[in-house]
Amino acid sequence: MSSFDVKSLEEILKKYISNDDHLKEVKRLLYGRSEDNKFEPSEEATKLASKHGFEIQGYRFTAKAECTRLPRIVRIGAIQNSIVLPTSSPVDKQREAIWQKIQVMIKAAALANVNIICLQEAWTMPFAFCTREKFPWCEFAEEAADGPTTKMLQEWAKAFNMVIISPILERDTNHSDTIWNTAVIISNRGRYLGKHRKNHIPRVGDFNESTYYMEGNTGHPVFETDFGRIGVNICYGRHHPQNWMMFGVNGAEIVFNPSATVGSLSEPLWPIEARNAAIANSYFTVAINRVGSEEFPNKFTSGDGNDPHTIFGPFYGSSYITAPDGSRTPSLSRDQDGLLIAEIDLNLCRQVKDFWGFPMTQRLDLYANSLQHATKLDFKPQRIRE
Repeated sequence: MSSFDVKSLEEILKKYISNDDHLKEVKRLLYGRSEDNKFEPSEEATKLASKHGFEIQGYRFTAKAECTRLPRIVRIGAIQNSIVLPTSSPVDKQREAIWQKIQVMIKAAALANVNIICLQEAWTMPFAFCTREKFPWCEFAEEAADGPTTKMLQEWAKAFNMVIISPILERDTNHSDTIWNTAVIISNRGRYLGKHRKNHIPRVGDFNESTYYMEGNTGHPVFETDFGRIGVNICYGRHHPQNWMMFGVNGAEIVFNPSATVGSLSEPLWPIEARNAAIANSYFTVAINRVGSEEFPNKFTSGDGNDPHTIFGPFYGSSYITAPDGSRTPSLSRDQDGLLIAEIDLNLCRQVKDFWGFPMTQRLDLYANSLQHATKLDFKPQRIRE
């Protein structure tokens, strides 16, 4: 049996744990809660998903009732998907086909009353950075504020009263046509709210992305929307705890992690990192990964001594959402397009901060001073020897 005959961890749990009490206890240990708190997104959304062959799942995270604050209920969503056309197809045709697929999935999110939706990393294109070829892949790059993808999504965001996070390959025409890995944030009124550029760039195996773009220069912006304060930690940044931390320092209540990562490299890390970040920073996290394998016209190598190849993947999906108390949803499947929805109460962020006191006790001053010393050329590690 190949690893991708297993669609999800949940499939194995249900198959082999027949005792309901045992299953609840396993889920409590694995996911932080005994019950999934599942809900049906809506009949219309479910029918649309069934018609177009993508998975749709909905879960709830509740908070305690308060006397001085009303509940702050919002619905957040994550989309994982495969590409549509062969990578040898014209760039505009490839992008148009993905647009059409995602439009249906965003419509399903709207039918399920989703307020904020996030797409996967570089969603308008194949993840061609593995090839290290500049052409034709750089043709997918477009302006963040007024490129064709942003203009299209602005119409959808306004029509559906939905904040849309759109990670794209950005071309900055104001600065010598420089390329960046960027997430564009569009408000529910259809306005360009801003962007964030990927802070940490991988140089490992097929993910040698510095061939195309370098580390971002936008800091750790948190965007104040009608549905909460959101940050975007793009892909490889999830491996860096300081990156997650700074979005929390800047007041994020939800941090999305649009990604593209393959099973042979990172799957054992995947269920841990975004969940750890939610716990450490007392906010919700949304981990999103694409699915499928992508085949390219020319062979490329991974720098691992193996033969050159044309197929990159498989991407293993498994998108999930974690609450600030560490409880999380089951994952979407490892091999199917999907829409994951969570209905959350943002009051839980403050309630968890009050209970655990992590931000209050994190000692930023201590670490700021220590890190400042560590960056100096004459730094010596603090070690004590006999």
